[in-house]
Amino acid sequence: MSTPAEERPAGRPRTVVVPDLALVVLIGVSGSGKSTFARRHFRATQVVSSDSCRGLVADDENDQSATPAAFDLLHHIAGVRLRAGRLTVVDATNVKREDRASLVALAREHDVLPVAVVLDVPEGECLARNAARPDRDLPPEVVRRQRTDLRRGLRGLGREGFRKVHVLDGTEEVERAVVTYEKQYNDRREDTGPFDVVGDVHGCRAELEDLLGELGYELRRDEHGRPVDAEHPAGRRAVFVGDLVDRGPDSPGVLRLVMGMVAAGHALCVPGNHEAKLVRALRGRDVQVTHGLERTLAQLEGEDDGFRRRVEEFCHGLVSHYVLDGGALVVAHAGLKESLQGRSSARVRAFALYGDTTGETDEFGLPVRYPWAKEYRGRATVLYGHTPVPTPEWVNDTLCLDTGCVFGGRLTALRYPERELVSVAARETYYEPARPFLPEGEAAPATGTRRRDDVLDVEDVLGKRVVETRLAGRVTVREESAAAAIEVMSRFAVAPEQLLHLPPTMSPSATSTRPGLLEHPAEAFAYFRTEGVAEVVCQEKHMGSRAVALVRRDRSGALHTRTGRSFFGPGLTAAFLGRLGTAAEEAGLFEELDSEWLLLDAELLPWSVKAADLVRNQYATVGAAARTALPVAVAALEQAAARGLEVADVLDRQRRRVADAEAFTQGYRRYCWPTDGLGGVSFAPFQLLASAGATHADRPHAWHLALADRLAAADPGLVRGTRSLPVDVTDPTSEAAATAWWEDLTAAGGEGMVVKPAAGPTRGRGGVVQPGLKVRGREYLRLVYGPDYTEPRHLDRLRQRSLGRKRGLALREYALGVEGLERLARGEPLWRVHECVFAVLALESEPVDPRL
Repeated sequence: MSTPAEERPAGRPRTVVVPDLALVVLIGVSGSGKSTFARRHFRATQVVSSDSCRGLVADDENDQSATPAAFDLLHHIAGVRLRAGRLTVVDATNVKREDRASLVALAREHDVLPVAVVLDVPEGECLARNAARPDRDLPPEVVRRQRTDLRRGLRGLGREGFRKVHVLDGTEEVERAVVTYEKQYNDRREDTGPFDVVGDVHGCRAELEDLLGELGYELRRDEHGRPVDAEHPAGRRAVFVGDLVDRGPDSPGVLRLVMGMVAAGHALCVPGNHEAKLVRALRGRDVQVTHGLERTLAQLEGEDDGFRRRVEEFCHGLVSHYVLDGGALVVAHAGLKESLQGRSSARVRAFALYGDTTGETDEFGLPVRYPWAKEYRGRATVLYGHTPVPTPEWVNDTLCLDTGCVFGGRLTALRYPERELVSVAARETYYEPARPFLPEGEAAPATGTRRRDDVLDVEDVLGKRVVETRLAGRVTVREESAAAAIEVMSRFAVAPEQLLHLPPTMSPSATSTRPGLLEHPAEAFAYFRTEGVAEVVCQEKHMGSRAVALVRRDRSGALHTRTGRSFFGPGLTAAFLGRLGTAAEEAGLFEELDSEWLLLDAELLPWSVKAADLVRNQYATVGAAARTALPVAVAALEQAAARGLEVADVLDRQRRRVADAEAFTQGYRRYCWPTDGLGGVSFAPFQLLASAGATHADRPHAWHLALADRLAAADPGLVRGTRSLPVDVTDPTSEAAATAWWEDLTAAGGEGMVVKPAAGPTRGRGGVVQPGLKVRGREYLRLVYGPDYTEPRHLDRLRQRSLGRKRGLALREYALGVEGLERLARGEPLWRVHECVFAVLALESEPVDPRL
């Protein structure tokens, strides 16, 4: 509420404090200066004016007959902004209670605070201002009626639901006012931790001491030997999810310790429903003294009045939830769905304290809770408690940490960001639950469990999905794309525990305008130069099939295609993995990376190993038909020319077609050769994707290629190195050398090269840059666009190809691939990794020209 004018020091400007997310309602009669105040203190985009809305719906800001439609529009615009989490200011008279009530309801609908700013300007000043406006003919009695309405409702604004009320008394105070912003109490995004998030304690002080000890905290005790603080030597902090009290043997002891940690800055705490009820009881409210509250009240009787008062103040002052670590972590007692995170309202607090219930009760008389976590798709990890579970299980990046310590289970904490669970066993069962917590005779497991890694649920991938990635934010998978992907994965893919990554598609460079060429290195270099990436690496592009190899130290694993299909049958796969594993062992990679497995991105040669049917039924057929038909046509035209007929142009075109057909045939034959078992097969790795506990996507490409060379040296008969050339795209000499190298590669029959940022994943001026651009040679592109694509009329048409969709797809798939690898490195469950793997496969069904 505001400070009365008579209580403020004379001459001091009035400060109007506004939450950074709120619905600010300006209140004042016509002519009080609301629009001027709004322009002075808020951005134009933040202000929604009733006059402007009248102009939008009626082309006249003073057309009062358009007022109902204008306010419908005003409410809609304000609602859209609030839904997006944007501060919104309503510039209208708002002097009537019913008008304000609709705005308070709008704020509550979007779980933001309604703030009233009243411009209480003398009537004479308002009349004079209106009279000076040639565009407004407002009778004086209208202004007087508005002022009467304003004065009548002025004292009741707080009761109407406004959480903050600022009354600016008089013209001078309005003119001199200063607007400042305050963060939401729940907004601690700048606080990055690390944290140890502790589940429901429920008065189990001894177990809390045990758990803090396991986590590495050092306890401090008072003169009576009671713990009053705990500090971590590495600066970590505990975060308590609430329900500190009730049911257990020493709620005052738990409170004393947690309050001391919070006061010392060694912990944060959010309230649980048991703290909320305790506050009401301590304030003498009529509450049911059940569910363990009777124990807490009896235990507090042994404490002095000062302690009880501090407990009441502490519990009452707890904030419903916290948003931490840049928005990546949310802690709330019962969890919090995404639309409520970072917001403030009674609904937010109720959900944070009690969760979402169906309104029904079970056979034990307890509320049936709605499983909000199963539908959660938010950006933030949500950690919570409230409903005890035998073991913590990750559900859509949410985790319940209440493992029923007071019921004889365990007290559990999660180390964040490490995502490591730490728990201690209850010393005894202190309270019998209304609903059975553990099967009869069974103790709570010592460590948290997750869904078995070898069990995947189709519900995790069907339907429209939104996958959160670090590099590209949210990536949407359409329902129809998911359906297509599940068909491929369920019928043809390797075993789920072997399918850890699917490589992304790659975009070509921008189209070249050079004569006879569709692609050229200059456009790739120009792209990275524009993005501010100076150092790139050019890698030889092998003409084979993209392959991912998972090889374990025991020589098991998988070798699969971009769509997850095994390249070989079981016998040949085992032989391949045996040789690759031996090469990795001899190269010292398992030992150097301290890993029992390696995940490699590579090309498998020859192309015909995977594409034999494609070569035989498509490329060879086209080549054979052309070589059969075209020479006959040329011979006939030559005879016609010999007889003096004017067929020179047609003959010349057909001769060019014969040459193009021959070049086409030589093109696909160049990438095909016979193999016998692994004889003739080459594996060309160019990136080590991951090893145990680590993803290597952020390493420079030189590091990856050096590892590939070590593998090739260990088994040159199977593993092929990848030639590369570092380039400085700001140096014309360096760029010219790389262009000459590309020309030599393609002239010798090579497919071309891939240009990548030398440092790995890089952000440029437009965000994340392409992880690589392929620059294919003139002759190779015959296999993509057809034998005679080099004809000028065809090249002109092909140069109109649009790369926007392909580039967007490449970035999304790359972000998904990196996200899946990072989840794998963090030890997240396989279904979380598969969410990303499946999304890559689903995106492959999007309508993008496959020739790009």
